Amino acid sequence: MARGDWSRLDESDVRVRPGKGSRPRTKRRPEHADAVTAMVIGKDRGRWTCAVDADPERVVTAMRAREMGRVSVVVGDMVALVGDVSGRPDTLARIVRVDERTSVLRRTADDTDPYERVVVANAAQLLIVTSLADPPPRTGFIDRCLVACYAGGLEPVLCLTKADLASPDELLAGYAGLDVPAVVTRFDEKPEDLAERLKGQVTALVGHSGVGKSTLVNRLVPDAELATGVVSAVGKGRHTSVAAVALPLPLPGGGWVIDTPGVRSFGLAHVTADDIVNAFEEFAEAAEECPPNCGHLGAPEDPNCALDDVVTEGRASAERLASLRRLLVSRAGGGGMINPVAEPDSLS
Repeated sequence: MARGDWSRLDESDVRVRPGKGSRPRTKRRPEHADAVTAMVIGKDRGRWTCAVDADPERVVTAMRAREMGRVSVVVGDMVALVGDVSGRPDTLARIVRVDERTSVLRRTADDTDPYERVVVANAAQLLIVTSLADPPPRTGFIDRCLVACYAGGLEPVLCLTKADLASPDELLAGYAGLDVPAVVTRFDEKPEDLAERLKGQVTALVGHSGVGKSTLVNRLVPDAELATGVVSAVGKGRHTSVAAVALPLPLPGGGWVIDTPGVRSFGLAHVTADDIVNAFEEFAEAAEECPPNCGHLGAPEDPNCALDDVVTEGRASAERLASLRRLLVSRAGGGGMINPVAEPDSLS
């Protein structure tokens, strides 16, 4: 038979060499009906620490299942675990599914970075911790956190520390138009009002170095340093201040606080002007009548912005619109109203 003359062969003469192409592939993934639900409370170098049924007494170390590929898994995610979920030393479960997120705290490295990072998932609140003195409040940073809240579905809460050194009145007045809840704390008093607000909630914390955030966490969470060490034990010695970590609040009430000391900048490249406006119900519908590419800033930048009509018609106050536009300016890289700072906002 001449080389290449396949017409003379019947099926019995053809041998198929086993290999990658000889086995049909399927996109069906295992259902994992026996999987247990857990909350991710820590992450370090390809390993996740998870609390089964969000119970801080049932901590499991897990890896991401190969079938998930590069699916993002962050602190606060609710996941499905299979394998060894006993939590015994040197055991490893597998994360096979990530549930749909109810909220996300996102950031980018700066306002030009196209790559967004999810810092925390499923937090109900973002506690924006800022001191009233030593260091002075940075409203530019506060505004950017508010933007991230409105875009990600979290409720913002201002936590003003060091009220024994300065009055909170001026700062609170600057945010009155946004109706943002606020809690004021002092170094010489227990943060009882704050503890009540956090009870039963999943709350993420952000704040600059020196504002008293670590002091608050230590007061709110007994044995916070011990709990942090347990969560980060997977990292085998890595310093715990470089990653988000969820810490359980004491009973009764319970809840979780997620400390985010690893966030060093709050870029908002992923947030659009419409994302912010849509968080304000009284302006969201009117924004649809704005001209194309309207930034909703009003005259002179956007002289035909329909948001002004909402105020003219008495459906919202001028102070409310001014507060909204301040957030829009902050998203675009501008500063705040009170004590603005020229240096870039950062977290330690």
